[in-house]
Amino acid sequence: MKIPCYDCNVETELEVGFEVVNFVCPICRSLYEADDEGKFRRKSKYKAETETYPLVIGEKGFLKGSEYKVTGILRKKVHPDYRWTEFILQNEAKEFLYLSLSNGHWMMLTELEKIDDLKKGVKVLDYDGQDYDLFEHSDAEIIDAKGFFDFQLPNKKTHLAEFINPPYIVSVEKVNNVQTAFHGEYVSKSKIRKAFPGIKLPYQTGTGMIQPSLFDLKNTAIIFCLFALLIITANWYIYRNQFEQAVFSQTIQFSKSDNKEITSPTFELKGASAPMTISVSTDVDNSWANLNIALINEDTSDEIYANKDIEYYSGYTDGEYWREGSSSEKFNICGVKPGKYHLGITPMKAPEDVKNNAMRINVIWNEPSSRNVWLVIIAMVVIFFIIRFFKNQFEKNRWADSSYSTYDYE
Repeated sequence: MKIPCYDCNVETELEVGFEVVNFVCPICRSLYEADDEGKFRRKSKYKAETETYPLVIGEKGFLKGSEYKVTGILRKKVHPDYRWTEFILQNEAKEFLYLSLSNGHWMMLTELEKIDDLKKGVKVLDYDGQDYDLFEHSDAEIIDAKGFFDFQLPNKKTHLAEFINPPYIVSVEKVNNVQTAFHGEYVSKSKIRKAFPGIKLPYQTGTGMIQPSLFDLKNTAIIFCLFALLIITANWYIYRNQFEQAVFSQTIQFSKSDNKEITSPTFELKGASAPMTISVSTDVDNSWANLNIALINEDTSDEIYANKDIEYYSGYTDGEYWREGSSSEKFNICGVKPGKYHLGITPMKAPEDVKNNAMRINVIWNEPSSRNVWLVIIAMVVIFFIIRFFKNQFEKNRWADSSYSTYDYE
């Protein structure tokens, strides 16, 4: 189809698969309407927007499995100054597709064949078994247009009712008591760029009306719960046949063993890797003692060393009693594998300490502990609440421009 404009003397040509009712010159925005004889008569003129559009009339893109071309562009506005752009596309099968662009966010919509007339006061719309929440009622006017249209462009405001279930939307338009409904979904910039190679995409700002969140709270909670259950079950399964095993328990006299290594009897550990817990106590008083311990694997000759100071001090300063340290300590050698071992134990005390006579040492392998399990579970709970906080902020930003937001804005 080829239509000349009598205002700017430019002829626009595009093959379209529908009967053109209105034509708007892409150059000067003159509006033409087809009369009964099929001739186009000039009616009025739109004031062209200063903002450039990322797509032009006739541009082709590959979407939903077929090639579409842009046949019409509309620029709409609602009070006080919210604007967005709609691109009307058609493929060879004469199917229409609509792209909506707002603040750099894209939606792809198709017209619904039938939807029940909206009743007054409806805030939740049931569509295809899903609930869509009312986002906004508004009256939109067309402030700019260009291209070919199979309908008469309204010269008065169109009432819109938008219901969302991100990343989906149901948009209902009503003009002269005639209702038209569209179902749409959020489209990423990468998908638009792939459909229209070479397109210059506008900068994306804010949160889109149906922009999907990075996280789904419900799915995240289910995944974390299943993961926690898996950890608890695995921990139980691995250690189900293992019991606490005392491998060394002795009181060592400093008079015989001060700063001398004592070798323990050989012991065998059976089962999965587990921590070895060393408990040590001694009668330090305003003094210190030290335990150096070596765990030696008799099969591989691997050695693991650990060292612990035991200190206890107390006294009076400016008439106030104070104390610090302890006469007993407990520490772990983590991940001790099964096998045959012996311990090399070297106790030591301060040379000037004549009151302290002995050190009591108790070594247990596989002491019952779920510390690591609970650390992971606590970490998942913390991460979940962090995700929940950012998800809440994301939704709060989404609903900031809605008159039906349930969020508190201070």
